[in-house]
Amino acid sequence: MIGEIIAIGDELTSGRITNTTSGYAARALFLLGHGIQAMHTIGDAPDLIGETLKAAINRCDFVLVTGGLGATTDDLTNEAVIKALELNTVLHPCVQANIESRMGKENRNASVSLAKLAQLPEGAEVLDDDCRMAGYLLRYQGKPIYFLPGVPPQMEILLHDKVLPGLQTFDTARAVPVSQRVYRTCGLFEIEINNRLHTLEQNGVQIGYYPVGAEVHVSLTAHNLELGVDAPRFQEADAFIRKALGHNIYGINQDTLASVTGQLLKARELMLGVAESCTGGLIASAITEVPGSSRWFKGGVVVYSNELKEQLLGIDSALLARYGAVSAETAQAMASQAAQRLGCDITVSATGIAGPEGGTAEKPVGTVYLGLWYQNTVVDRLCRFNGSRRQIQEKTAQTAVDMVRRALLAS
Repeated sequence: MIGEIIAIGDELTSGRITNTTSGYAARALFLLGHGIQAMHTIGDAPDLIGETLKAAINRCDFVLVTGGLGATTDDLTNEAVIKALELNTVLHPCVQANIESRMGKENRNASVSLAKLAQLPEGAEVLDDDCRMAGYLLRYQGKPIYFLPGVPPQMEILLHDKVLPGLQTFDTARAVPVSQRVYRTCGLFEIEINNRLHTLEQNGVQIGYYPVGAEVHVSLTAHNLELGVDAPRFQEADAFIRKALGHNIYGINQDTLASVTGQLLKARELMLGVAESCTGGLIASAITEVPGSSRWFKGGVVVYSNELKEQLLGIDSALLARYGAVSAETAQAMASQAAQRLGCDITVSATGIAGPEGGTAEKPVGTVYLGLWYQNTVVDRLCRFNGSRRQIQEKTAQTAVDMVRRALLAS
């Protein structure tokens, strides 16, 4: 089935809140074989809501609408739908009873305000069996129109519990199963990966490339395979990708660079430490996002100034004066000194110029040196990143963790 997604809310069109619900829903629908031909993000304007909804209904098989179902005066989706589709307003008894039971007599004024939640278009089928979350199905001109809350956790629950199973019953013949695997890579540019994989695109599968910071995520997609990812054609493409990209693939689907690196450290019973300058703690932050990271991450230091590099890590002031804080020598010293002071088995360091100021002709903004101490050997790596200050910091953190991963794989 072909559908469209409409996300409603002034908070979205003003940029105050990022619209994450549309992308989440589109991916879930795609994996079940439903195509999304358009995604709209519009403000809380009744006429625009109505126009967008009617146009979508005329173009596609189903519509998914998120947002604007709340009790405040700026939640206008229900009113707009009732007007645009020329429907009557109906007071839904289950929703009304739930509001009254939850608020009680002492909160009568609040109950009156929340009564708006029970005023739905005629024919609306409430999705939440307990009537605790806003959301309903409206069948219009034989097409399903789903209205879901804009709050991501609530939207995701109703999407998986009601929308996806419900759509499968409308037209199963037109829902083509999709098999997909995402390969997460670090160390190769998008164009290089494309050069290595482009011949696969002639074998009945789709390859997608998505740069994410210092990483590139590669998707392998095939349609209508009876055995899904276990089908021979999918397995052949999977083997080709793994061979072509090798250790540049660090994980599959929802793996993260930090979690995969952590698994390697845990398997070898090693403790990692970090010494950061330009990243300001981002490396440690990425690592500690992984549950259970205390089993393989000991800690780190943020030594932003030369003074703290000397005091906390014991780096020779003469070295800093001669080579500068942003240098291979300083990166190596940070890594080796951190190993001694923190008592770790492996350490990684980062020092660089994140910008937007501070660059020179010799060392422009984006110049970063990474250091790695492991098995009594210290090495360094020069990186040239581009982008905003935050992007440079994030790329540095990703590459630093990947440097640890590669060292472990090579040992």
